[in-house]
Amino acid sequence: MAFKFEQYLNNIERLDQLIRLKCTGSPESLSTRLNISRSTLYRHLEIMRIIGAPITYCTKYESFVYEYPVDFNFGFSPKYRTPGRSSLSLT
Repeated sequence: MAFKFEQYLNNIERLDQLIRLKCTGSPESLSTRLNISRSTLYRHLEIMRIIGAPITYCTKYESFVYEYPVDFNFGFSPKYRTPGRSSLSLT
């Protein structure tokens, strides 16, 4: 299950990158590029929309695009850093 989740997140990050570059191509070519089915691609895009991504398809660029600039961040980052320490040690 962890692999599936990791692959799913990788696909979302890759989608975000391609959308920002306005170079996704058609849904068919994009799903082939990501090695997923077209229906899976649309599920990924719908989930991105649910969490706030303003995604639309632009016929001019023949690409999915963001309607306005957004940032996508997923994961954890330190709230603060201790001076002189690069990470916390649990040992």
